[in-house]
Amino acid sequence: MNNQRSFFLNVDWLTVLLYLALCTIGWFNIHAAVYDENHQSIFDMDTEYGKQFIFIVSALVIGIVILLLESRFLSALAPFIYIVTVLLLLLVLVAGHNVGGNQAWIDMGGGFRLQPSEFAKFATCLLLARYLSATNVKVTDPKSFLIAGGIILLPMVLIKLQPDDGSTLVFCSLIFVLYREGLSAYFLVIIGLLATLFISSLLFNAWYIIIVMIVVLALLLFMFGRNRKFATGLIIGFVVAVGFVFAVKPLYQHVLKPHQRVRIDEVLGLSKDLRGVGYNQNQSKIAIGSGRVWGKGYLQGTQTKYSFVPAQSTDFIFCTVGEEWGFAGSVVVLGLYLFLLLRIIVIAERQRAPFSRIYGYGVASIIFCHVVINIAMAIGYMPVIGIPLPFISYGGSSLWSFTTLLFILLKLDSSRMGLSTDRY
Repeated sequence: MNNQRSFFLNVDWLTVLLYLALCTIGWFNIHAAVYDENHQSIFDMDTEYGKQFIFIVSALVIGIVILLLESRFLSALAPFIYIVTVLLLLLVLVAGHNVGGNQAWIDMGGGFRLQPSEFAKFATCLLLARYLSATNVKVTDPKSFLIAGGIILLPMVLIKLQPDDGSTLVFCSLIFVLYREGLSAYFLVIIGLLATLFISSLLFNAWYIIIVMIVVLALLLFMFGRNRKFATGLIIGFVVAVGFVFAVKPLYQHVLKPHQRVRIDEVLGLSKDLRGVGYNQNQSKIAIGSGRVWGKGYLQGTQTKYSFVPAQSTDFIFCTVGEEWGFAGSVVVLGLYLFLLLRIIVIAERQRAPFSRIYGYGVASIIFCHVVINIAMAIGYMPVIGIPLPFISYGGSSLWSFTTLLFILLKLDSSRMGLSTDRY
């Protein structure tokens, strides 16, 4: 009896409430996004909103089961879970169901499909946490860094082969986990600079960029040139950057597929095709903008009601929030996500065991990446790459995956006082 009481007291119920709030918001917005006059009940099982209710209930069951598990099993089973997920990703490539050009689904029958790439996220976080928490493993050591990178890279490659660019990109967010565990901030700076140079090279003449880089290099050498090691590094970095700038456009033309280039061009303003590739984003922006401050009201969105935005219950669910609940509703949703992410970081930092802390930062990284990319895509600041909004977009695989991801952390947190600080 005391153990049960302690269990309920130790669970972070504030995080559970945030989770339930986002799931409820998602359910009602899915109802609005695909509302059918012939199926008005939100519990109608012939509709997406009826199915989403089943997904939410089953997700809660998954969450409760996870909370009842023994915490040490989560670390012990990490390699097994990872291997099973990798095998499922391989199975998808051979016998997967193609949806929207991505061979990413396993048909389960009865109209239900399973997307292994969603489950690969928490499987990767678990194995990465287990490896990095092991004795004598330091992310600053080249061997440890390469093994950790391999754990992340393997599912990325398999998911890219589907091809699912959105899910592939999400795994890159785990660089923040490595940074928290000691990876030099220079890696993040270099990634940021390369991204800036990539975009700049598409927008401007290469020689203009080189001139700016020369000016910046001269200023840095003037201020810090006495440090020979730093100066040498700057010069080497400058040479590499120059080569990168001149290589961007050839690589852009010959490596990326035509539809990928068109989407990037649309976002950068290099082309406008509002009836073609830019149609989805343009309609999404119209829907969000039309909601103004307070929105048009529940089930009153014209863009939503007349299905102007494709994939509105999945990838573009945020435009339903913007149209029917307005700027105020959008701020509430963003505020819930911000609060949830801050809460996850607080939970991660208070862990006694390295495994739990590392896993917590994996959860925060994955959810943060999904939220930023999905909303940026909906408002036209990123190309359309097909990625769900956590706990809100329609789909069982997505909801079950995010629920598992979050509730594993809640279980680890609820058991933290009973875990040793050496590994688990």
